[in-house]
Amino acid sequence: MLSTATHNQLGIFTPALSKALLTSSRYGLRFVSTVQAQKSSDVLSSSSPALDMSGNLGDHLPEARNTHMVKMNNPDEVKEGKFLTPAAFPHPGFVKADMYAVHYEHRKCQKTMDYITYYFMRSLRNTFDFFTGYIEPKSIQHQIEIANGPDRMTKEKWMTRLVVLESIAGIPGSVAGFLRHLRALRLFRRDNGFIETLLDEAYNERMHLLTFLKLAKPGRFARVMLYVGQGVFANLFFIVYVLKPAMCHRFVGYLEEEAVLTYTRCLEDMKLGLNPELYHTPVPQIAKDYWHLDDKATFYDLIQYIRADEAKHREVNHTFANLKIRGSDRNPFALTVDSPKPQPHTTLKDHHGTGWERKDLIL
Repeated sequence: MLSTATHNQLGIFTPALSKALLTSSRYGLRFVSTVQAQKSSDVLSSSSPALDMSGNLGDHLPEARNTHMVKMNNPDEVKEGKFLTPAAFPHPGFVKADMYAVHYEHRKCQKTMDYITYYFMRSLRNTFDFFTGYIEPKSIQHQIEIANGPDRMTKEKWMTRLVVLESIAGIPGSVAGFLRHLRALRLFRRDNGFIETLLDEAYNERMHLLTFLKLAKPGRFARVMLYVGQGVFANLFFIVYVLKPAMCHRFVGYLEEEAVLTYTRCLEDMKLGLNPELYHTPVPQIAKDYWHLDDKATFYDLIQYIRADEAKHREVNHTFANLKIRGSDRNPFALTVDSPKPQPHTTLKDHHGTGWERKDLIL
């Protein structure tokens, strides 16, 4: 076990530090996430940082609510089948220091389109939170209080939330890629690189879902919620993308902001020792192959990669919303050009969480 000084250097919460944070509510979760993300990357090893698994959970916890929407798989169900094809869109890989630096970032609304998409996304988020029994903590104190009450995030509740989230998150990229494919065929011209990036995004989200489905199966209510949600959202997104593609990309950018926040909460639950069972969840082989994880990788490591993926989708979609996407602008993520000034990249290099402004891009 690392010393208290080493724990604090890594940005890990010890019982003493947790107690200190409980004395002040000004340490909001988003603020803490940002501060932790700015810790020196020199202290980060290739493995997960040690976690504080003591002192934050009560001895007698009340029965948790909303835990029956998924069924956890047994070890035999986690194993892969005989045939496992390689990824059609290989993962680009992330530098660990860049990945650990990911944090919640919000693009402020500037136009009417931004306000409409943001508040529509928030209404969907609130509905999603209600049905999955999720409460967004307002501070570290609140987060620990939730973990000791009936609304705590158990392993089953996290799996429910992540399965539902990823089953919806794979829709925008596939719908947008399909529509741009049809547009390219209809207009007899190339698409300037957008199709591949959009389909890669959809594939990446599906890999998230396949990973979580190796660990848990959604129950009847969760499946009904997915069928209805997917049917309504996919058709609505299709119609709006035909009319206002930039609005759709802004919506996805805001949606991915919330995904980054959710995964940050998941990581902090494990850091705080609020969900040791989740931390010890085995990583499926499909995830090891896709993200190139070794056999020592933990669920904490896996969530770091998935959060970084969501941060990349946030950057890409906010950038696309800033482009003349129906005009001659190219996809700046499809090809990195030689330039003395920073340009978008397929990895987290020169990451712009709120998107690149069009004036800064070589198009």
